[in-house]
Amino acid sequence: MPVLCSSCAEKRAVLKRPKTGHSLCKECFFWAFEEEVHQTIVAAKLFKPGETVGIAASGGKDSTVLAHVMKVLNERYSYGLELMLLSVDEGITGYRDDSLETVKRNQQQYELPLKIVSYEELYGWTMDAIVKQVGLKNNCTFCGVFRRQALDRGAIMLKVDKICTGHNADDVAETVLMNVLRGDIARLRRCTAISTASEGEGVVPRCKPLKYAYEKEIVLYAYFKKLDYFSTECIYSPNAYRGYARTFLKDLESVRPSSIMDIIHSGENLSVREGVKMPVQGTCNRCGYISSQALCKSCVLLEGLNRGLPKLGIGKHHRLHDKILSQQPLTEKEERKLKSVDF
Repeated sequence: MPVLCSSCAEKRAVLKRPKTGHSLCKECFFWAFEEEVHQTIVAAKLFKPGETVGIAASGGKDSTVLAHVMKVLNERYSYGLELMLLSVDEGITGYRDDSLETVKRNQQQYELPLKIVSYEELYGWTMDAIVKQVGLKNNCTFCGVFRRQALDRGAIMLKVDKICTGHNADDVAETVLMNVLRGDIARLRRCTAISTASEGEGVVPRCKPLKYAYEKEIVLYAYFKKLDYFSTECIYSPNAYRGYARTFLKDLESVRPSSIMDIIHSGENLSVREGVKMPVQGTCNRCGYISSQALCKSCVLLEGLNRGLPKLGIGKHHRLHDKILSQQPLTEKEERKLKSVDF
């Protein structure tokens, strides 16, 4: 016998929400999902009327759903926001070039302006070229560092007031787990924040309207809405550290569905005992971007790539690193020594 929608009690239910266990029809699910995102936005006071907001668009399910829901809610509740799409082209043949075609279709479907910035124009390197240098083991480090800065640079070009990203509940929970496993207290304290204040010149505040939305429900929303999105995984991501945290989280979720939200709440309520030394946020001496060191991670990684030492900013700190980063010339013996080091 067909199961009726537990909300309207009229139409036939087409899904059981992973998040709540309620059986809903399409229309009730759409409304419930959108209202939960709206409540997240209102409760956290993410936006102010008149702001220009850049939506980080990759063409994937999360950013496509985010763009669609933001446009719907902006019109439904008169947020008074000017929305724009902002994409980063990492230079990954067979992946990003295809997904950007999806973003361009989204631009036409949602009638929103689009800006695309590329690693090649910003850094002089594509991810394809970086992977040839560094291999598949640490490539995600380069991509993550460069993408964060590229989004800020693109946001400055668009003159937006805020960037909203498609990070969902699963993403946040994975990040909490990763930071626990790495013992990274500094990042653990801030990774659950739904929004970040401006951290200095050249850094645009960010927010996560989908922070409490389960990945499964985002997929269901995109599927039933028939949204146009790109579903292929990055060809360089199978060895990413995050993948292990994701697998562990999925195993936990299969046993206890609330584990995703439980992990997020644990991160939100984390307290660090007094006296624990935390990194002091400053600015990079070379590019002016935020950094807790003299040079930001992006500049360190670029220096290594340009010097033929792609693993310079990864792993162990060699005694010659400081000499390199301060632009001091190395002797031929020192160059040979660094190239022989297993970072």
